[in-house]
Amino acid sequence: MSELSFQTFCIEFYSRHIQKTGPEVYDLFQKSGLLEMLETDYEDLHGMGMEALMQFFDEYLAKELKK
Repeated sequence: MSELSFQTFCIEFYSRHIQKTGPEVYDLFQKSGLLEMLETDYEDLHGMGMEALMQFFDEYLAKELKK
């Protein structure tokens, strides 16, 4: 899976997880720096299971959005 495909995959699954639209999640990922992280840390994140990824996103976004 390419990095771009992985980013798209994560956005779509996270949008279902939090019941928001894909564009809303894309904006959230972009503003928080998570979109860039999906590219730079692709190797580490790509190996995580879906449940672990969703939990990671929840925790990361909660921390970043408090700043």
